[in-house]
Amino acid sequence: PPPPPPPPPFFFQAEAGILYAQESRGLGDVYKRQFVHLSALGIENAKDSIYAQSKLKGEEEILNNFDKAVIVRPSIVYSVDDNFTTQLMTILQLLPIYPIYYNGKTKFRPIYCSDLTNSINKILTTDIKENIIEFVGPEEMSFKEILEKLLSLIEKKRLLLPMPISLAKMTAHIFELLPKPLITNDQLRLLKYDNVLSGKYKNNYDFEFNCSSRFEEVVNKYSYMWKNEGEYSKKEVN
Repeated sequence: PPPPPPPPPFFFQAEAGILYAQESRGLGDVYKRQFVHLSALGIENAKDSIYAQSKLKGEEEILNNFDKAVIVRPSIVYSVDDNFTTQLMTILQLLPIYPIYYNGKTKFRPIYCSDLTNSINKILTTDIKENIIEFVGPEEMSFKEILEKLLSLIEKKRLLLPMPISLAKMTAHIFELLPKPLITNDQLRLLKYDNVLSGKYKNNYDFEFNCSSRFEEVVNKYSYMWKNEGEYSKKEVN
């Protein structure tokens, strides 16, 4: 009879990945199977962020427990079902004033979700061996520029008001009392750091992954839901 097919590779996403890595120590051959862990870009600089440090600890556990682990570090990921563009457009639709922190200068290179998942599939199917790969989209934008693009797409005019960090911290403490806070103090700390390529590791361009989707073109396909006319404002988009 033909030999059995090889076991499927692992694709794993978790806040830290620590528990799974620890529990896997008794699984034997699991160490030899390919393992992709979804982390985040810019976490090495954010020494004061609980979120960033938990991500780094998770990466350490994964690399120590899996021989064929690949850590994927994307910049901010967006899609029609995200918690980034959709949440921002919802808030921008409702509020006449939107506070921006650090003058909105924090840099991002947003990457489209489908580009990222297609790249992860390529990592698994081509057996790429690289401990850490950074992923970014084709455009570098400040947080303020992202907000301006979203406002243009939903056809709204809003005041983007720089907020002093001391006041931002006070409001974050209040928001943290809510089940789904608009912003937390840990997120404020993360916003101090740019979310772009570090230059320390290989990135999606080194492997010729196709991550060329442009932010405005993709978001335009679903932004009609936040316009005044809703579905009736939808235009034909290729």
